[in-house]
Amino acid sequence: MSFNDNVQLDPSQVQDRRGMGRGVKVGGGIGGGIILLIAALLGINPSLLEGLGGTSQDPGAQSQGTAPACASGADADARLDCRIVGTVNSLNAFWPAYLAQYNRQYPQPETVIFTGGTNTGCGAATSEVGPFYCPADTTAYFDPGFFQELVDRFGSSGGPLAQEYVVAHEFGHHIQNVLGNLDQAQQDPQGPESGAVRVELQADCYAGLWVRYATTQEDPKTGLPFLEPLKEQDLRDALSAASAVGDDRIQKAATGRVSPESWTHGSSEQRQKWFYQGYATGDINQCDTFGVATP
Repeated sequence: MSFNDNVQLDPSQVQDRRGMGRGVKVGGGIGGGIILLIAALLGINPSLLEGLGGTSQDPGAQSQGTAPACASGADADARLDCRIVGTVNSLNAFWPAYLAQYNRQYPQPETVIFTGGTNTGCGAATSEVGPFYCPADTTAYFDPGFFQELVDRFGSSGGPLAQEYVVAHEFGHHIQNVLGNLDQAQQDPQGPESGAVRVELQADCYAGLWVRYATTQEDPKTGLPFLEPLKEQDLRDALSAASAVGDDRIQKAATGRVSPESWTHGSSEQRQKWFYQGYATGDINQCDTFGVATP
């Protein structure tokens, strides 16, 4: 979805660490599952790769700034880093009021843009991880280069909502952290009906829920909706991204076969299904991936 040109962005909600620091370990998230999948295929115990484990480590002193030159919705349409900023602004405006209906508070997460590698509360992370959320420091991390990887390596659409979906998915993990569901990924880490898969599908559902309301969520500074009305192509872009990061599709491309027993994020069909569930219903109660026999 495109942003309304006159919306005022708040770049202070996003830390810019591009070109700063190096990472050596991995996290988990929409791209972290790719690393876990490769580890499983190579016979490495995925529990050794502690992405979402929540073991807090001191990120250390690391210089950072805010995302530059991101002032308006027009900037968000023109630049990927500003699109991340605008999406973060929209999510941070949407979730507090939505959760308040259920008497739950929304502690605003941090967001970091980085390249190469960065230190996190979950350990050091490299760009190979892809986007991820660290519960130890309640921060979502994004290397903008991942979005091109999503197109080049995994065949996703490069449309705006494909990229915005990725940001909304990681914020979905923050909502799970707030509501107490996130740790189920570690308790049951692999398989088509595992806790890990259910956690990822629920984050997809939460992303779809945000999309349902994103075109009416107003910028508090201007009173204008952050995003323009949804078009059919926008929805196709988001579904394309959800499909591109399905475990079955990634496995097939990497090895020529599909091994559901090692899934950590769910199939392409499941990811599209639960994203659309959130979008179609606009109801967080319909995102209960743990309450169904087969997600």
